[in-house]
Amino acid sequence: MAEVPPTRMNQQIYKGKLKAAQGGHKLLKKKADALKVKFRDYAKSIAETKNSMASDSSSAFFSLTQAEYAAGNFKQKVAEGSMSARIRVGAGVDNVAGVKLPVFTKYDTGAVADNQSLGLVGGGKKIVAVREKFTVLLDNLIKLASLQTSFVTLDEALKVTNRRVNALENVTIPKIEGTLAYIGRELDELEREDFTRLKLVQGKKKVEQQEADALKEKEAALAAISGKSSAGGKENEADITAAFDANDDEDVVF
Repeated sequence: MAEVPPTRMNQQIYKGKLKAAQGGHKLLKKKADALKVKFRDYAKSIAETKNSMASDSSSAFFSLTQAEYAAGNFKQKVAEGSMSARIRVGAGVDNVAGVKLPVFTKYDTGAVADNQSLGLVGGGKKIVAVREKFTVLLDNLIKLASLQTSFVTLDEALKVTNRRVNALENVTIPKIEGTLAYIGRELDELEREDFTRLKLVQGKKKVEQQEADALKEKEAALAAISGKSSAGGKENEADITAAFDANDDEDVVF
C-alpha cells in the first residue's frame, strides 16, 4: 500500500479495479454454480449408466453363450471376414458455461456386413439377438466414455474456477479495498493539513491586518493631536501681540 501514491487519480483507478474485480467475482460465481449443477448431473448419469451396463453386459455375454450353443463356434467365421467397421465413434464439443467438454457420438459408416450368412444352418435368431444386445452395450459404453471424459474435464474446470473465485474473494478484492482505505485516509489527512494550514494563513493575515489598522489609527490620532497643537500656538501668538499697544503705554520706550 505504501508504494501507491495517495492521489485522486489512483483512487479513481483502484475504484475501477474494485468494480471490475467484483463483477468478475460475480460472473465466476455464477459459472461455478452452473458447473456444479452440470457436475452433479454427469455424476448421476455416470452412476445410472454403470448400473445399466452391468446388466446389459451380463445379458450380452449370456446371449453370446446361448448363440454359441445353438449355432456352434462362429467366432472363427467372423474373424475370417473383411472386418470393415460398420460403426465408428466421432468426437464433438459441448460448451457448458464457457468450458468445452468432449462428447463422443456413434455414427454408421454404411459398410455392408459380410457375415450375414451366419446362422443359416441354425441359431440365426440367437445370433441376431447377440448382435442387438452388443449394439446396446456398445451404445452404453460410448455414452459412458463420453460422460467420464466430460466429467474429468469438468472437474478440472470447476477446480480452476473455484480457485479463481476464492482468490478474488479472499485476496484480490480485500487488497484493493485496503488500498482504497489507505488512499482515503491519506487524502483525508492531506485535506486536514491543508485546512489547518489555510486557517493559520488566514489567522496570520487577520493579525497583520489588525496591526495595520491599529497603526493607521494611531498615526491618524497623532496627526490630529499635532494639528490641534499647532493651531492653538498660532492663536496664542496672535492674542499676545494684540493685547499690547505701544501707543497706549507711556512707559514703553522703543
